[in-house]
Amino acid sequence: MKVAVFSTKSYDRTFLEAANADYEHELIYFEPHLNYETSILAADFPAVCVFVNDQLDAKTLTKLASQGTQIIALRSTGFNNIDLNKAADLKLTVVRVPAYSPYAVAEHTVGLILALNRKIHRAYARIRDGNFSLDGFLGFDLHGKTVGIVGTGKIGAITAQILNGFGCQILAYDKSPHPDCEALGVKYVSLSELFAAADIITLHCPLIPETHHLINAETISQMKTGVMLINTSRGALIDTKAVIKGLKSGKIGYLGLDVYEQEGDLFFEDFSNQVIQDDLFERLLTFPNVLITGHQAFFTVDALKTIASTTLANLSKFEQGQPCPNQIKAEAL
Repeated sequence: MKVAVFSTKSYDRTFLEAANADYEHELIYFEPHLNYETSILAADFPAVCVFVNDQLDAKTLTKLASQGTQIIALRSTGFNNIDLNKAADLKLTVVRVPAYSPYAVAEHTVGLILALNRKIHRAYARIRDGNFSLDGFLGFDLHGKTVGIVGTGKIGAITAQILNGFGCQILAYDKSPHPDCEALGVKYVSLSELFAAADIITLHCPLIPETHHLINAETISQMKTGVMLINTSRGALIDTKAVIKGLKSGKIGYLGLDVYEQEGDLFFEDFSNQVIQDDLFERLLTFPNVLITGHQAFFTVDALKTIASTTLANLSKFEQGQPCPNQIKAEAL
């Protein structure tokens, strides 16, 4: 199948080409994000392959369908960047990678917690300057602390397992409790109870209308003073302006982000020689208790192998007229 692959970097090509030896699709790579303006590049491609910051709104989907696109293959688990209702109206098939490496994201989550707590990132910079002072580096024992996990799918459940190993007390919120978490003794509570009791809150839920800005001024007010907030899921779960106010007041004591609600114009690109125009993002960078990584939680060899092979297998099933278990439909919202 002829596939237009958008938002590609060198590592995407490396892993897709290796996996494609088993599938033999015709992969044509494009570096730009897919949106309405760039959709012309996909003309006459029956398949397009996209990543997290490609924007497939109704206008873009209509253009793709008019050009002959039949299937959209997401190289991601989340699908908040695509209008599934419009895709259904246009009879476009949408497939995704439901689980590439939940360990990768869970381990990165714990890495952010450890780095923020023990100021490892700041210590690295200080030591390189020959400064061996410990002032400002006081941390706390994770053992015995209460961690609130919002969303206990595969990633949230593995995060719970890891933190359980540290001796943390785990609270969780999810509409469908995970049996592995229940076996660990994780206590499922309401969101308000979780916010009020947790020393550390980590987000692992999808971005859907009901979770947009889940972390906002009201929910922040329910949290412990000095709470640590971690987000390795989707940026728009957090109201950035509200979080900045929380940081300034001291209500939020630590913030670790691998995602950002306006990351589409920033992440995966090199702006080291330019002035970043996003004032909210730049404000976040001024806080000493904020640690941001550029959507790299998924970025392991294991995950990229799985993403590539699953994406190409999804396309092959469609091409062969076989049902694909990784197809998503509007009711998934």
